[in-house]
Amino acid sequence: MIDELRQIAIFAKTIEHGSFRATAQALRLSPSVVSHHVAQLEQRLGTALLYRTTRKLSLTPDGERLLNAAQAMIEAAEAGIQDITNKTEQPTGVLRLTVPAIMANSPITGQFARFALTYPEVRITLDYSDLRRELIEDGFDVAISIGGLKDSSFKAKKLMEIQRKLVAAPAYLAAQKKVKSPKDLDGWDWLELAPVWNIKPMFVHGEKREVVSNRKSQISVNNAQALCQLARAGAGLALIPDFLVEPDIESGELISVLDDWSLEALNVYAVWPANVPKEGLIMLFLKFLNDNID
Repeated sequence: MIDELRQIAIFAKTIEHGSFRATAQALRLSPSVVSHHVAQLEQRLGTALLYRTTRKLSLTPDGERLLNAAQAMIEAAEAGIQDITNKTEQPTGVLRLTVPAIMANSPITGQFARFALTYPEVRITLDYSDLRRELIEDGFDVAISIGGLKDSSFKAKKLMEIQRKLVAAPAYLAAQKKVKSPKDLDGWDWLELAPVWNIKPMFVHGEKREVVSNRKSQISVNNAQALCQLARAGAGLALIPDFLVEPDIESGELISVLDDWSLEALNVYAVWPANVPKEGLIMLFLKFLNDNID
């Protein structure tokens, strides 16, 4: 019976991580050992639990039924262990986060530091990148994401909003016609911040709402700091988060365009696997962010 419980746990973790290799890495086993345990479980039960292809694993009907029971078993065991651990010591473990690079200088980074100071036994690994990261496949516990939830198998919670300003260098604006509304910006040179370029900016003025549909872009960049530098050099219009651009506006290096119009904010979410323990480290971290981000 003990062997079967071990095999069931490995089977559930295989589905959670999506491959034998990723599961082996998470459990510190070899892929062949993971595959062997799943195969032994199938042999004991006399049924196939997984469909295996070269690209992914998927569940058979019997596998789906067993997975529900396996997840309940693991969640109960982890909750029990966590309950005992919480009574005797501070939370420990490793928390792996992937965060858009644009948010490196945002207030959320300060909250990561506060969490680390509050829980000194927790090691935090931060991956600031504007490359697309896969939550499970790349081994992350939580993804901080700008925009909507793309995978319905995960859970998400809105953490904050990013306010932005449309700015340009004085020399660039001096060479352009004066603008009264966003529609006047059609055909201007826009600096493209690649990770969020597909989110069209919505300008709001009272009851009016306008989108600039014709944004010409000669330069595309995937780094917000570089975007600021390009804007200061007069290469075009740029949409830049307030927390990055306010010093440049105060110094006069950049000028805010269409100040009487506001921009819809970008929503920032925390995204995590749906089956994490309710009393585990991930949920503790998410509660901390929820309680401390304004």
